[in-house]
Amino acid sequence: MTLLSYAFRPFFLLNGLFAAAAITCWTLVLFGMGPTFIAANPIAWHGHEMLVGFAMTAVAGFVMTAVAVWTGRPALKGALLAWLLLSWLIGRMVMLMVGILPAWAVGIGDSWFPIMLFTLVSREVLASQNRRNYVIAAIVGLLAVLNVFYHLGQEKIFLYLMIHVVLVLISIIGGRIIPSFTANWLRLQGASKLPVNNVPLDIATISMTLLSGVGLSLAPLHILTAWAAVATGILHALRMSAWCGWSVRSNPLLLILHVAYAWLPIGYVLSGLTALGLAVPATAGLHALTMGAIGTMIFAMTTRVSLGHTGRPLQAARLTVCAYLALSIAVIVRVMAPFLAASYHSMLVISATGWVLAFLLFVLVYWPILSKERETP
Repeated sequence: MTLLSYAFRPFFLLNGLFAAAAITCWTLVLFGMGPTFIAANPIAWHGHEMLVGFAMTAVAGFVMTAVAVWTGRPALKGALLAWLLLSWLIGRMVMLMVGILPAWAVGIGDSWFPIMLFTLVSREVLASQNRRNYVIAAIVGLLAVLNVFYHLGQEKIFLYLMIHVVLVLISIIGGRIIPSFTANWLRLQGASKLPVNNVPLDIATISMTLLSGVGLSLAPLHILTAWAAVATGILHALRMSAWCGWSVRSNPLLLILHVAYAWLPIGYVLSGLTALGLAVPATAGLHALTMGAIGTMIFAMTTRVSLGHTGRPLQAARLTVCAYLALSIAVIVRVMAPFLAASYHSMLVISATGWVLAFLLFVLVYWPILSKERETP
């Protein structure tokens, strides 16, 4: 079965469908029209499902596909991939019934997927002694552990910690692929100026991302957290300034990767300004980092990886470009919404509509691509 031949195929499709369904459900809940059995704390449900149900779904599809390339080992497929998919589905079902099932049953049912994903990733990386990617396996394992602690209590703290662990993962992988993909394309265009990698800056940026993430999770209003977040934003901006982002403006598949990464400096600076006590709502920085950096990077990666790994030309279809625009507008509107109290609820609807439209367009365009055999030249 083609869908079970590589992890990215079913997980990217599920990711698109779930992203649209979860935000539709959440928006209905906000306006008092959604299912009442979701959770006693619907905000925690929303945050958890956008991390474990959405972000980790994309991580599973990307990492379990990439790890085969990194290690030279066979790709996850067939029955074992089906079990991983089943674990994801069980997790989403028990989280929908969190107000009905005992807490221990929800915790066990939801934790199966992250733990199984970590087991599979670490097995491949360790078996191949691929030391460069030990950190990727460790991050996936940390997400699994934090998810267990989420179910043991202190939901908000562990949700925030999971957010920043995902942002560290994006910082690492983004720093690998964005300048590399950009350089490859610019060489084909005959460009002389190419992205520059600065290893000390990379290390400093990732380290500060981790440090400010801990601060924003445990002491979000502390003065040290504030300056750490602002410094992190500046470091991310310096890092991406050497990646020639403006040079790829004619290539939507590349441009959207740069746009996604740009939400990191914006989000951390906004979060730092909030911690400094300025008139910047906390949700502005939060959604710049989550919906902006995480959501857009996931969308950018799924659209590109799906084409590359199925043998299609690396060219964005018109509907894909429309989806990029819809998603970008959705993020901008959501980040701006808390600054405009009079229009807040209307802007939430506009933002949710743009998000749902983007992911439905993804499913429309990529369902045939992901469900068919790889094209051969």
